[in-house]
Amino acid sequence: MDIQVLVACECLVSQEANAPFEELSRDTGFVRVCNDPSAAPALPGPFTMFLLLPFDSLVVNLLGISITVLFTLLLVFIIVPAIFGVSFGIRKVYMKTLLKIFQWATLRIERGAKEKNHPLYKPYVNGIIAKEPTSLEEEIKEIRRSGSGKALDTPEFELSDIFYFCRKGIETIMDDEVTKRFSAEELESWNLLSRTNYNFQYISLRLTVLWGLGVLIRYCFLLPLRIALAFTGISLLVTGTTVVGYLPNGRCKEFLSKHVHLMCYRICVRALTAIITYHDRENRPRNGGICVANHTSPIDVIILASDGYYAMVGQIHGGLMGVIQRAMVKACPHVWFERSEVKDRHLVARRLTEHVQDKSKLPILIFPEGTCINNTSVMMFKKGSFEIGATVYPVAIKYDPQFGDAFWNSSKYGMVTYLLRMMTSWAIVCSVWYLPPMTRQPEEDAVQFANRVKSAIARQGGLVDLLWDGGLKREKVKDTFKEEQQKLYSKMIVGNHEDRSRS
Repeated sequence: MDIQVLVACECLVSQEANAPFEELSRDTGFVRVCNDPSAAPALPGPFTMFLLLPFDSLVVNLLGISITVLFTLLLVFIIVPAIFGVSFGIRKVYMKTLLKIFQWATLRIERGAKEKNHPLYKPYVNGIIAKEPTSLEEEIKEIRRSGSGKALDTPEFELSDIFYFCRKGIETIMDDEVTKRFSAEELESWNLLSRTNYNFQYISLRLTVLWGLGVLIRYCFLLPLRIALAFTGISLLVTGTTVVGYLPNGRCKEFLSKHVHLMCYRICVRALTAIITYHDRENRPRNGGICVANHTSPIDVIILASDGYYAMVGQIHGGLMGVIQRAMVKACPHVWFERSEVKDRHLVARRLTEHVQDKSKLPILIFPEGTCINNTSVMMFKKGSFEIGATVYPVAIKYDPQFGDAFWNSSKYGMVTYLLRMMTSWAIVCSVWYLPPMTRQPEEDAVQFANRVKSAIARQGGLVDLLWDGGLKREKVKDTFKEEQQKLYSKMIVGNHEDRSRS
């Protein structure tokens, strides 16, 4: 019957108004010829024609209309505002709504736990052991004084000294301040993401329904939307930088390169529903300098590059990342190294020095920690970037884990899994502080300068300042660290013995 209807419609459309037309008989199914134009039925309208389509064609048309509407909304409300750096405030309203939902969910959990007499898990933000910053000599002196009443310099060695090392060892086992920086930070309240919470259990039907609704929103609405935005941003970045790369060097190429990078990074920021607050923008890095920041995630680059222009430094990769790197370097003088060159410290330092000496080139963006930390602390900065002698622009980045954990645990998740976790989170909320530029003092060496910059970043971002190397994430503790503690104790004993011999 569908074929007969289509045949009749085609006949009606193809015939002229005064010409004989063919009419489909409803009784017999045969086509009869009618010579009376006045008896011709009215042509069906567009909506009627749409309804006469077969079911599969109807689905295809509905899908096409949906995609067109979705792309139009993306273009009008997200992509175009991202290009011009304009925001309609939708993300902030979204964040405030989430906060109210989280508060309600937390109250429901606390009420349910109280009714069932179940203790709630509360993470220890500052650790389970209260530690005081005291030296080895001071603590051993206190142990000797409280144990035997003898002064520190009376014996060369006391058996009670071992209590100091035993206590330190047990404290490290119970509450290691280093290795816990390489795992996700636990939350004090539930954010309706079961991946970061120990309290996920049945409390009430309304809370369970709310959690299920959140799963549907994040995976069925936000995830496709974010994937479309990420694809758009990456495609424009590769295409735009490739086209700009063919232009002759000059102000026009530099201008287009900057704005192509900025536009694409802003679109990628929208793909993460990132809500970023920038502070002290007058201190943003300038040409010929080095921008150093604490490192939590690969998206740190996007967070900073969506508000400024930077030259990236890194190792050349393969696959999609390699395609992006090769396209980017055509339009902007990024500093990429081959795998064999990364371990050559002198070659890396020479390439960086040549870049910063040219004041027309963009500031270099470097993460001196060399690995991702869970945004609760700042670990040791590698001294290489501080030996160049250029002006350093410190930047502190602090994420709010309540909306989504930005930390990349590379030893547990691959890049694809990590990006999927990012795109199925509620949002990425963070604050960025641009600190005043810093230069190396005449009496400072590179290590001291790096520690001074690190302390400033930790203080501004509210992070713990640690002297440990972030490389401990994948490597064992070096023997030099163990020997250093042995030397401190030996120096205390031998030093006391030498002092008594001289007297």
